Amino acid sequence: MLNKLAASELVLNEDGSVYHLNLLPEDIAEKIILVGDPDRVPKVSQYFDKVEVKKNKREFYTHTGTLRGERITVMSTGIGTENIDIVMNELDALVNIDLKNKEFKKEHSALQLFRMGTCGSVNPEVQVDNMLVTQNVVGLDGLMHFYQDYDFENEFSKNFLEKFPYAKIKPMLYFADWAEELGELYKDAKYHGNTATFPGFYAPQGRQLRLKAVDDKFLETLNDLGVTNFEMETSAIYALSKLLGHKAITVNNVIANRRRGEFSSDHHASEKSLITWVLDRIIQ
Repeated sequence: MLNKLAASELVLNEDGSVYHLNLLPEDIAEKIILVGDPDRVPKVSQYFDKVEVKKNKREFYTHTGTLRGERITVMSTGIGTENIDIVMNELDALVNIDLKNKEFKKEHSALQLFRMGTCGSVNPEVQVDNMLVTQNVVGLDGLMHFYQDYDFENEFSKNFLEKFPYAKIKPMLYFADWAEELGELYKDAKYHGNTATFPGFYAPQGRQLRLKAVDDKFLETLNDLGVTNFEMETSAIYALSKLLGHKAITVNNVIANRRRGEFSSDHHASEKSLITWVLDRIIQ
């Protein structure tokens, strides 16, 4: 691989910031909270002692400040692994590429990434309005098959692949797991589980409006294969973190149990609890 990047490979804005995130290297901290919804960014940063950076472009909003004397960033990613592909590569570029000269840095910097989001559960025993930490994740979107060097296997992935019955979907699957050292921060979570990351909200999550899903037992089948919950970003965060040498963990608030047909009666209250609970463990 050539060390010098072409202008078409690493696209920058006129001020030298990375193209989509609109950020410069000094705009981010080593510890970054990733949320999907841009409106959740100020809900998190309101707990900072000071906010020094506020930038946005499209759905990507970033606030960086200090909490209890430590620098921290919160950033919105929008929905889906295609957005995570942008976020992860541009965050890595900010710390591991000399943007001015478009050359790879000799010393690697590792970010700590904390996804803070919401999810639905496919396990009928999981109660809503509780925290669930993702240990293993399966991606059903195919993203990592576009990356040459990605390869991951563990007991969860081997069992899942062996028993997964949907032949048309199976070639898209890929797997990853958490940064275990970050998991230690959240060992008191009510639930730890295995997450499925879907490429859509309707048929991929078993919803049927005018179009039929693959079958009526999809979510139940995933639960039988060891999946606890589902959302739309974690597989890309975990897998790209492994490729790029960063550390990542997802802490989700369970707002729905699809198997029981339940939805949180006040997910705004449980969202607030999630934010304070996660922050207290990131900055101790």
